[in-house]
Parts: sequence; structure tokens; C-alpha cells
Amino acid sequence: MYWDVVSVQPLSDYRLYVEIADGRRGVFDVKPYLDHGVFRELRNPEYFKQVGIVFGAVTWPHEQDIAPETLGAELVPDGSAPV
Repeated sequence: MYWDVVSVQPLSDYRLYVEIADGRRGVFDVKPYLDHGVFRELRNPEYFKQVGIVFGAVTWPHEQDIAPETLGAELVPDGSAPV
């Protein structure tokens, strides 16, 4: 669908560079989620780097996920290359 995530890269400081099927791209800050339930595991930097995409959603191996709708709503547009 048009809001599916097509690319995700982990960045420093618990941020993700995300590209969405509708052409939007930018940075999503995961820090606000790190103190909540299953997302606490993402505080481990090596685990955080294991981010991927399953069915258009950003996911990690132990089934944490961020819905494309949430990413789209909180995405900070950024036309520059990931850092």
C-alpha cells in the first residue's frame, strides 16, 4: 500500500531513516518509545540495529513493530542522506 515502509536504516541516537512507498522519506525518533513495554529491548544498540521490514511495517526480531501509520505521522522529512 502507499504507506508501506520500503526502506529502513538505523541511525545514531535511536533514530531510523525511513522511506515510505508514497515517496516520503525522513527520520523517525524511537526514543519516546524506549521506556514502554516491549520497546525497552530496543535500548540495546546492537539489537536496535537489527531493524527490518515485515509486511510494510518496521520490525525487530522479537516482534516489536512500529506501524506505517505511526511512522508517517511522526516522520521528520529529511532530503539528505542518512548519517
